[in-house]
Amino acid sequence: MNIKSSKTLVQEAQKGIETVSVSEVKALLKNNQVTLIDVRDIRELWKEGTIENSKHIPRGMLEFWLDPESSYYKSNKIKDIKKMVLFCALGWRSALATKSLVDMGFKNVAHVAGGFDALKNSGIKIVKKDKK
Repeated sequence: MNIKSSKTLVQEAQKGIETVSVSEVKALLKNNQVTLIDVRDIRELWKEGTIENSKHIPRGMLEFWLDPESSYYKSNKIKDIKKMVLFCALGWRSALATKSLVDMGFKNVAHVAGGFDALKNSGIKIVKKDKK
């Protein structure tokens, strides 16, 4: 079977999306111009925490929660959205997720180069995510 690798899919996605650096994220946060969206699995948030004031939309539900025609639509997830900047652990899932949102018609969307690891290492405030 000849399939595209996940690496190829990510590389192709990155060609059609905006990627922002950690320093750009910090500037957007400082000016209150960004909504950070954590697409990691909830178990990752429980283990490592998340960026303060970010929204959690798991990768597997992203398109459904943001589609007004979906029975899973969550209007509260995109209320008062500024520039949407997605992140995952390293930037691979968020690249694919960002490409999917672009394909859906979202305009003001990007993902973070290096993902959560890069954000965490830059000193951005991390908060604990408690299990419910």
